[in-house]
Amino acid sequence: MTASSPASTSPSTGEAFADRLVAIRALMARAAKAAGRDPATVTLTAVSKTQPDDLIEAALASGLRVFGENRVQEAQARWTDRRDLLQKSGLPDLELRLIGPLQSNKAEDAVALFDVIETLDRPKLIGALAAAAQKIGRSPRLLVQINTGEEDQKAGVAPRDADALIAEARAAGLTVEGLMAIPPADEEPILHFALLARIAERNGLKVLSMGMSADYEAAIRLGATHVRVGSALFGERTSAFASSNN
Repeated sequence: MTASSPASTSPSTGEAFADRLVAIRALMARAAKAAGRDPATVTLTAVSKTQPDDLIEAALASGLRVFGENRVQEAQARWTDRRDLLQKSGLPDLELRLIGPLQSNKAEDAVALFDVIETLDRPKLIGALAAAAQKIGRSPRLLVQINTGEEDQKAGVAPRDADALIAEARAAGLTVEGLMAIPPADEEPILHFALLARIAERNGLKVLSMGMSADYEAAIRLGATHVRVGSALFGERTSAFASSNN
C-alpha cells in the first residue's frame, strides 16, 4: 500500500472481520471477569504478519490499533505508509509490536519502527538495541522472551537465566516492561503461563504477553495483559509462516 492509494475493503470482508472481533472480545471479557479482572486491562494484539491488505484495512476500520509482526522488513512494507496516513487523518497512532525473533543486525531498523519489541532473549541483542537506541534517539519498550519449555527450536532465554538477562538489560538503560512466551504446542499452556507470571512477579514486571488463538482465554485467567491473536481474528492462513506466534 502507498500513502496515495490505500487498499479498499469489501463489505463482506469487513463484516466477517468485525463479527470475529466481536466474538473474540466477548470471550476475552468473559475470561477476565472470571478471573476477577477488568477486561480493559487486557490488550488484543492483532497478529497481522502475512495478512493481505483487505484484512489489514478491515482491522483498522474496526478500530484496532495494536498489531504484532514477525519480520522487520515485512512490517516496514506494511506499516510505514499506513502509520503516516493515520497520523495525517488525526486518528490514534498505531502501536507496532515485534513478536518474532530479532537478528542483531536488524536492531536499528526494529528500533526505528516498533513501539514494543517482545523478543529480547540474549546479551548480544541487548548491546545492539542499546546502541541503536542511542544512535536514533528512540527507545522502544521491551519484553524479554522466555523459552518456558526450553525447546531447542524456539527462541527465548531459559527460565533459569531470565533474571540475569533482565538485570543486564536494565543496567544497559533499556526499558524492560514485561515478559513474553510461546508455550510448547503439545503441553498444557497453563503451567507455562503460571511460570511466566512467577518470573515477572519476582522481577517487578507488570506486562505479560502470553496466549494466542488457541489459548488466550486461559492466558487471561493467568494474568495476561496482552494476547496475540492471528488466525482466530483474520481467519486461517495458507502461508508457510502461519504456524507460530498467533
